[in-house]
Amino acid sequence: MGHNITLETERLLLRPLTVADAPAVFAWGSDPEVNRYMAYPLERSVADAEAWLRQVEQADGRRDCDFGFVRKEDGLLIGSGGVYRKKGAWWRRPWWVLGYNLRRDCWGRGYATEAARAMLEFARKRRGARIFLASHAVDNPASGHVMEKCGMKAVGTGQYSKLDGSETFQTITYRLEV
Repeated sequence: MGHNITLETERLLLRPLTVADAPAVFAWGSDPEVNRYMAYPLERSVADAEAWLRQVEQADGRRDCDFGFVRKEDGLLIGSGGVYRKKGAWWRRPWWVLGYNLRRDCWGRGYATEAARAMLEFARKRRGARIFLASHAVDNPASGHVMEKCGMKAVGTGQYSKLDGSETFQTITYRLEV
C-alpha cells in the first residue's frame, strides 16, 4: 500500500519511507532531544524503527502520506513527516493534520518549513485538501514558528499525551484554510 509519490523542493527530496530507512530513522528517533515532545516512545533499537516503518508502508496512501526528507546535497535522510486525512469533519468538512520531525543537527536551517510547505501544497493540489490543523507543545515554540511560516494561524489550545502515557503536554493548535 503506502504511496509512490516524490516531491522536490530547493534543497530536499520528499519520498516514501521504507524499512531500509530504519538506521537513519533510528538516528533521530533515539535522540531524547528530538523525541522530547513527540507522542511516540523513544526508539531503543533499529528494530523499533523497522516496526514503525512497516506500519508506514501499510498505510492507506490516499489518506496518509508519510515522507522521508532527503537532503539533496548529500543524500542524507534527515527527517520525516506527513499529511494525514482525518475522518469526521472540521465544520462538517474534511481536514488534514500536518506533522514533521528532523535530526537535531538539522534544526534551525529551514528544512522543516521547506518540507511542510511542500506537503501542504501536495495535499491541496493532489488530494483536494482545504483545511489543515497542526499542534505543538507550548514548550516547543520552534515547531509553532514552522506552522506560522506556512501561513497557519493559532486557533486554540489543548493537550496530548505520549502514547505510553508517561507525559502530557499543553499545546497550541494552528489552522490553515486554503
